[in-house]
Formats: sequence, structure tokens, C-alpha cells
Amino acid sequence: MADLTLGPTGGPTDPMFAQVGGHATFERLVRKFYEGIESDPVLRPMYPDDDMEGAVWRLTAFLEQYWGGPTTYSEQRGHPRLRMRHMPFKVSPDARDRWLTHMRAALDSLALPPLHEEAIWDHMLRAAHAMVNTFEE
Repeated sequence: MADLTLGPTGGPTDPMFAQVGGHATFERLVRKFYEGIESDPVLRPMYPDDDMEGAVWRLTAFLEQYWGGPTTYSEQRGHPRLRMRHMPFKVSPDARDRWLTHMRAALDSLALPPLHEEAIWDHMLRAAHAMVNTFEE
């Protein structure tokens, strides 16, 4: 799990989750991200019409847990197994880049301190690159 500690009332025992504002911050990030997904012709079809709130919950819970928040994601869904969970979808370099574009806009909307923003963005870049499973369009 990631942990970026900065000092009292923002560390050394507070995980990144608490330092950036907890659940409210991660929910804002994910909801802004999905605003972009809604109009994306490549990514939107990967999400069932009747489960967008489920997608919001899953990504929010995953990110909260990853950054030191509640372990609700693993309690309800088990190990994240991100590559396995994304295998049913064609995640091409184009899909990855579109995903990153929407996540970048969402992250920018939070106006986090640079150190926090950089740590989260680095994670998003690595995760997105790891999800690519095809080079076919």
C-alpha cells in the first residue's frame, strides 16, 4: 500500500488517504473521471449502462484502500487482481491514453498539493500502462 507522510496532522501516522481529504476527495476524483468516460466513444462501451454507480464505487473503494483508507474494497471483492479483472476488455494503447486523459483532468480538478498530486499521478500512469492487454484497435 502507498503511504506518503509529511508530519503532524498530515503524517507521520496519517496515510495519503487522510492527507488529501479522505473519502470526499477520492469520490470527487472518481466522479469527475467518470464524467469524462460518459462521453468517450472508446471507453464508455466497456461499462454496463446499469452499473455506472457500481463502477464509481469500485474505483473509489480501490483507490481509498490503495492510499491507506478503509479496506472495504478487499473485504467485499477480495484481492484487487487488476490485470485479471480487466482482461475481458480490450485495453489498447488508445484506450489507456483515453483513460489517462480523463484521469488527468479529474486529478487536476482537485488542485492537490504538488507532492500529493505527483504521487497519485505516478500510480495512475503505472497502473494504466500495466492494464494494456492488446495492441489491436
